[in-house]
Amino acid sequence: MKQCDGDGQAQGLGPVGAHGTDGSRRTFLAQTAALAGVAGVAMMGAGHRSSGTTRRLVPSVKASKGRVPKDGESIRMAIIGTGGMGGGHLNSIVSLAQQGKTDTKIVALSDVCDKKLEGAKKVAEDRQKISVDAYRDYREILKRDDIHAVLIASPEHWHSQHIIDSLTAGKDVYTEKPMTLRLDEALAVREAVLAHPERIFQVGTQMIMLPKYNKARQAIKDGMIGKPVWSQTSYCRNSMDGEWNYYGIDPDWKPGVNLDWDAWLGHLGPREWDPKVYARWRRYKDFSTGIIGDLLVHVMTPLIFALDSGWPTRVVASGAHVIDHDMENHDQVNLTVSFEDGHTMVLAGSTANEVGLETLIRGHKANMYLNSRHCEIRPERIYVDDIDAERIECEDIGNDQDQLRLNWLECIRTRQPAKSNIDLATKVLVAVDLATRSMWEGHAFRFDPRTMRASKA
Repeated sequence: MKQCDGDGQAQGLGPVGAHGTDGSRRTFLAQTAALAGVAGVAMMGAGHRSSGTTRRLVPSVKASKGRVPKDGESIRMAIIGTGGMGGGHLNSIVSLAQQGKTDTKIVALSDVCDKKLEGAKKVAEDRQKISVDAYRDYREILKRDDIHAVLIASPEHWHSQHIIDSLTAGKDVYTEKPMTLRLDEALAVREAVLAHPERIFQVGTQMIMLPKYNKARQAIKDGMIGKPVWSQTSYCRNSMDGEWNYYGIDPDWKPGVNLDWDAWLGHLGPREWDPKVYARWRRYKDFSTGIIGDLLVHVMTPLIFALDSGWPTRVVASGAHVIDHDMENHDQVNLTVSFEDGHTMVLAGSTANEVGLETLIRGHKANMYLNSRHCEIRPERIYVDDIDAERIECEDIGNDQDQLRLNWLECIRTRQPAKSNIDLATKVLVAVDLATRSMWEGHAFRFDPRTMRASKA
């Protein structure tokens, strides 16, 4: 199968310069396009999949126990998707290794966009001074028993298949956010991760590493603000030309020559070739949830972690096209998410105005301000005699995304759970998916943690 990385660059069949057999390609596409019910998942509506169908995700690789790096052995890792985020991860991990912060070697890459794959291979070889293998078919990476870990930087609609295949093949996994595109896929991934407790799994929402969220979680547990009542956060930015239009369109892309459009589409095809969709898929609702899954997950994830309020149980959201009418996804979104313990989170996202909400947790007795590097606690007026204003100092950890990469790599050695784990990521996907459905269908949605089912409220 050929998929595409986080900026539209595909991974697919055969080593560089080879195209595989048509039969192999057709068989694999047929396997991954299979539709069936996923237990416990409500059907997707408008803006998702057709009513009455959900995607059945099954491994497309042979099961393997995998291998853990031995003492003194380098972590040997591969990257699936070598465009924007994949290339960023490649350069960052090589830099961390050169700084002596990790003993890791990137030994294999996968992408069906020849130009991107060959460019990434050259960078990896030049910087590491080693030979790096390049494949069009990511399954060739998963067959190798000398590779310990896989970093997934493919587009959202391929995350779930890549994760499940990598876990099945015995690899530790780091996946870019959002964990999956849809909730049924997230629940299938959760089942796969829980079925492979020996594997290390990390989701790339980097703000989870900021110390202030650990401090906030502990302060809340210690009763420093009383019962958390409601919280707010946002991710807002502005653009003159339209968000994600900065991903350029390469005139050298030639479907059927140096990329496979049908395979990139996978279960979302067939469709006519559209270089805008290929390069800027975050703007299109069938391929991305836009602001919600690409931006708000970064601020939502650490706040959900800090609050520890259980599963989202009710979500209502609205979206609008205020400025960027050419983008199919909304350029302004507003979400209200309710949790098991009664807490309510309010979120705002915009790609048409950069002034967002202050990150703030409102407690019954005090409020916690989280816009800076530190936690600021200020008592409610009626509790000024009981609770002191306090500033909880938090260290500067530098690049939090590097810290998340290092957390995963360290956990590969210690076999301790990684920070951005499956339960947290699934809770986030519940909020993301239900908010997206609420916008497109015009209803509030509920989620029942006991049955793991979603339904209209």
